[in-house]
Amino acid sequence: MLIKQLSDEDALVLEAMIDNTRIIIDSMYLDINGLIDIDLMKMEARIAHAKVAEIIIAMDGSSRSNSRHDFLTNRRGKMLEEFVMSKQLDIINEESCLTTFRE
Repeated sequence: MLIKQLSDEDALVLEAMIDNTRIIIDSMYLDINGLIDIDLMKMEARIAHAKVAEIIIAMDGSSRSNSRHDFLTNRRGKMLEEFVMSKQLDIINEESCLTTFRE
């Protein structure tokens, strides 16, 4: 089911029930030209909504971070790292020699 109040032009938030477990699925894109503080506030709202559920966040963070197997961390990457740690989220990103970006 779509959660309209948490979805926008850069995010689709769904709620699903799997084996009596409520799961919030958040697919989002953080625009590199956008303010990351606003994106983090939106993520905070989605996590708060999921307080009695599991949450999966699939994200293009438009950032670089060693925690996601990049060879450097930029300012946006550091802010996302700190947010992830503060919310006790796990990053599930496999190390690969392939990249999904170009500089």
